[in-house]
Amino acid sequence: MSAVLDVVALRSLVAVADCGGFHRAAAALYLTQSAISQHLRKLERTLDRKLVVREGRQARFTADGELLLAEARRILDVHDDAVRRLGAEGRGTLVFGSTEHAADRFLPELAAGLRTAFPDREIRFRLDRTARLADAVDRGNVDIALLIDDTVDERSIDAGRFRLEWFSAPEWEPPAEDRPLPLVVFDQPCTLRRHAIAAMDGLGRGPDLVCEAADLAGVLAATRAGLGVTLLPSTRTRPVGLLERRDLPRLDPVDLRVRARPGLPPDVPAAAARVVREVLTEVA
Repeated sequence: MSAVLDVVALRSLVAVADCGGFHRAAAALYLTQSAISQHLRKLERTLDRKLVVREGRQARFTADGELLLAEARRILDVHDDAVRRLGAEGRGTLVFGSTEHAADRFLPELAAGLRTAFPDREIRFRLDRTARLADAVDRGNVDIALLIDDTVDERSIDAGRFRLEWFSAPEWEPPAEDRPLPLVVFDQPCTLRRHAIAAMDGLGRGPDLVCEAADLAGVLAATRAGLGVTLLPSTRTRPVGLLERRDLPRLDPVDLRVRARPGLPPDVPAAAARVVREVLTEVA
């Protein structure tokens, strides 16, 4: 019989990647760390290969783990879209979309706040790029999305402002000011990429895109390797292994907005925006 992948276990696998470890993944999913570990061991038994290596509270994915992670994201997207289109989610489900880098910084706090604000709803998360999340909201596949966006309309609510900072490996040194600055960026489309390139253009110092990555893990790995600097949201907890660069131009804070799907009662995104503002006050 062919191997069968458990959807619940796949959610735990994705949460470990997005949250940066077992502890934060457990908090985000309202599970114990033991449950998260059991889910990953189940996947490893099913596939007969090692997927994740624990390093304290952090988790390092093996090559097989990275392959499964990419497939897990696609499987969960298709699964959740099918359930939603069939009307089987139930009225008590709220699908909340967030960019990966925002989720990396405060997903557990956001999950806890949303569950407090919506005690009668099951909160589900979808992590994706800004452009794809905005499209998913407009198509009704996601109820609410937290976006770095300055769009103002009847379905977008102000959720505060977020400071952006430059980060690099501790030993990295910038080139001379007449040389392009090596940048590690997300591939297109990406709001952070646009801000980083605009900042360099404003200085008259063209960027050198030394690495373009599809996800946050790739951006962090390339930056830790000393390839260049990257632009990320700033919070009290700094990315592990990276140094905040105070010798590069500081950018103006960016607007965060909660965007709601058509037909969603206005009190729902308003409450979600309040949660985001409270979380930002706590962690930013």
